[in-house]
Amino acid sequence: MNAMRLVRLTIFLLGLYALSVLSVAVPAAAQSPNPDIDIQCSPSNIPIDVYPGSTRVGITYCTATNPTGYSETVRITITSGGLAFAGPGSVTVGATSSITFEVTVRGDLRMPETTRVVSIAGTVETFNGAPNPNPVQKTANVMVVVKQFSRLQVEASEPFKQLRPKVDYYFEFKVYNQGNALDKFNIEVDNRDELEEAGFQISLPLISTEIDAQAPAQKVNVLTRTPKIQGWTDNYYQLQFKATSDFSVRTEGIPNYQVQMVTVYVRGVYLPGFEIIPTLSMLAFAAAIAYRRMDDEEIELIEEV
Repeated sequence: MNAMRLVRLTIFLLGLYALSVLSVAVPAAAQSPNPDIDIQCSPSNIPIDVYPGSTRVGITYCTATNPTGYSETVRITITSGGLAFAGPGSVTVGATSSITFEVTVRGDLRMPETTRVVSIAGTVETFNGAPNPNPVQKTANVMVVVKQFSRLQVEASEPFKQLRPKVDYYFEFKVYNQGNALDKFNIEVDNRDELEEAGFQISLPLISTEIDAQAPAQKVNVLTRTPKIQGWTDNYYQLQFKATSDFSVRTEGIPNYQVQMVTVYVRGVYLPGFEIIPTLSMLAFAAAIAYRRMDDEEIELIEEV
């Protein structure tokens, strides 16, 4: 009977020991036996504006997670794809804990539209104060997107022109793409209806043109014919040349355009008879003065005799 009790007690103690071993082994198995680190960054896509006046800055937040039971010192290495950046050189992460740090990248002013990969790597240098004999680098990648922006400049080759009635003339304008990517520019005469009501004829050989960023100016001509009947008076007109970025209309939501004005001075028609009358009047006036002088001289001669 005693032997049976002894066997039962032994089995109970063995079972209790097994349960205690299992309860300790489960959390230990959840921890990594070797120094380790995990790096995750969000957002993984960073847009950057580089137009004049923008901050040109993008930010991502990275979390370093330590799955081990050691306190770790982690070296942070950032590869920015040629962009300026700021971030920590190292972080200390406690056992089975995590820490979040900020990585900032900055683009150049007016830099071309592009995408760059930025890598944030973490390497465990020490654990519990001891050097890591087998350092393994863990890396997270984020994509930096340098956004396109629109910007343009318009110049008139001849801001002022004097013309006769019913003559054809090409006005030349220069359009510059000062944005950071290829853009299409829509061309129009902004006050075309007004000029045509005044008797002008307007023709645009080109209604749109594509220009590379920072490329030489694209020359655009506007063919005009001045009014046929001008009358006797001179008139001044304004031709308003307008160029609009197509990218701004499609993407930016606000049309980006520029208007360049040219002053057209159209001389009136003068009748030949009206041009001769003033001349004849001046000749008659001069002859009258000469005749009067001759009369005065004759009177003086008579008095002397």
